[in-house]
Amino acid sequence: QRFLKNMRNKINHAIILAAGRGVRMLPLTKTIPKAMAPLSNSTLIENGIRKIKDNIDNIHITIGYKGALLAKHVIEQDVSSVLNTEGKGNAWWIFNTLLKFLNEPLYVLTCDNVTDINFNELEEEYFLSESPPCMIVPVDPIEGLEGDYIFKSGKIVKKIDRETRSNQYCSGIQVLNPFKINEIIDQATDFYDVWDQLIERELLLCSNIKPNNWFTIDNLENLENFNKISS
Repeated sequence: QRFLKNMRNKINHAIILAAGRGVRMLPLTKTIPKAMAPLSNSTLIENGIRKIKDNIDNIHITIGYKGALLAKHVIEQDVSSVLNTEGKGNAWWIFNTLLKFLNEPLYVLTCDNVTDINFNELEEEYFLSESPPCMIVPVDPIEGLEGDYIFKSGKIVKKIDRETRSNQYCSGIQVLNPFKINEIIDQATDFYDVWDQLIERELLLCSNIKPNNWFTIDNLENLENFNKISS
């Protein structure tokens, strides 16, 4: 009951997507999952958990590649649940885990984003926007980092495209309601399909809140550069 309880105007859950293999971070990821890459005397995933722990009561983690190793690591960080999504798309959990019954918003983050964002402002905006099924958070494009570009009218997203450039792209942060999404669209395995179906119904919103600091760790060069900057 506590898991499904909806407290008005408070976001109580977050999920960090950490199931990927991290092929672009070989040879490091031969022995550890990408989420456990060393970052400033910590790991990518531990850094992400620490940054949201003060704001969020329930933190969920998806695992896949070297899942047992990662599960042990995040359980030591006192997360609420670990979801095995090995071999599945990044949105599979919305439709195929207990979270599909969660009729309240949760933050979606990725383990490879190193970011600072005002969760209180984002939370307030989400509820003032009448609690849409999904709201994506944009970021200003950064030279040398790939992204999915956002095209919108007002706050309604009209298109997400990796090839055509715009002045904003997806930060990897979202606020979504799994129960609402299950009611509105067909099951999907990846977020491109989820977004396309919501865009078709004009139900995908784009936040006005952007991260204060944002960096993504896609490869060993990104990791090395970040560790140099932060040391």
